[in-house]
Amino acid sequence: MIPTVSIDGVPDPLPEGLTVLDVREDIEWQHGHIEGAVHIPLMDLPQRLGDLPTTQLLVICKVGGRSAQAVGYLVQQGIDAVNLEGGMIDWADAQRPMVSENGQPPKVV
Repeated sequence: MIPTVSIDGVPDPLPEGLTVLDVREDIEWQHGHIEGAVHIPLMDLPQRLGDLPTTQLLVICKVGGRSAQAVGYLVQQGIDAVNLEGGMIDWADAQRPMVSENGQPPKVV
């Protein structure tokens, strides 16, 4: 069982003690992401566990598939992690704030 939350269950603004972990690829991150999120692509996660903060993690990807895989792995490692069902698509649809790294208005790709 993968711990999962929908966008309606995520406080706005995000509470202290919660870190967003974005497991999307670099190009997706550059187009739009949650400000303050930690970016570690899914395939890099096993090698970068030491880069994760010790807070609870809200794990996000585009729609929730990759983040569910990440949460399954993280929970096996004893890390407190929750998958955001619907991912960045639902985040953007809920008009939650995003930033970009490419000088363009943020968007989900």
